[in-house]
Amino acid sequence: MAETFRQSDILSIAQAEGRVSVEDLAERFNISVQTIRKDLSELAETGRLKRVHGGAILASGVTNIGYDDRRDLNRAAKARIAKRCAADIPDNASVFLNIGTSTEAVAHELLGHRNLMVVTNNLNIAHILAGNASCEVIVAGGTLRRSDGGLTGPMTVQMIQAFKFDYAVIGCSALDQDGDILDFDIEEVGVSQTILAQSRASFLVADTTKFDRAAPVRIASLKDVSRFYTDVAPSTPITKKCARWKTDLVLTH
Repeated sequence: MAETFRQSDILSIAQAEGRVSVEDLAERFNISVQTIRKDLSELAETGRLKRVHGGAILASGVTNIGYDDRRDLNRAAKARIAKRCAADIPDNASVFLNIGTSTEAVAHELLGHRNLMVVTNNLNIAHILAGNASCEVIVAGGTLRRSDGGLTGPMTVQMIQAFKFDYAVIGCSALDQDGDILDFDIEEVGVSQTILAQSRASFLVADTTKFDRAAPVRIASLKDVSRFYTDVAPSTPITKKCARWKTDLVLTH
């Protein structure tokens, strides 16, 4: 029974932080790393976690996590990423923020900026930035996705093409070892690709929960973005590719 309670606690930690490590869990529960490895293996066998090197992440397969759950996932890390990203956006700039909980966190950090023009296809972001009287907010129209307040489709793409942004801030659902930025919805991907094409500088905000995940549709490569903000250093191959592609890697841990 004690083991069942411990595994439940491990799941809660994974849901809050997105990732768990064998060493950290062994220290938290004051038990051996072998026992923790056994717990993680059993949780992986039941499909609740996915084993990765040194620990485990939430199992996702090719199905996205619910939006409310994604907001809570690794919330503190997303806040740090957002704060660092927002610090690199000056006043008096034009910015596009796309759909996602990480970009919503960036919107919160922009509440103190002055004279921004923000275009977004995310109704949640529009609502957040309505609280900044110095910020002009433009909503890119399209088909409403009720699950997350996103707007997608040909109308959204057409409207975005009318702009040239100083900065684009995008999120993603997954990042693979090839450096490809991935998502689940092909219409959302089309919007994100248009955003990148219409921006002078592009920032990807993605926490460690996006590593080792799978998603079926490719947005772009890390070589196509100016800067990648994350909370934990990605794998050595990804780090080397960022250096080769001259994509700035900004760590906020």
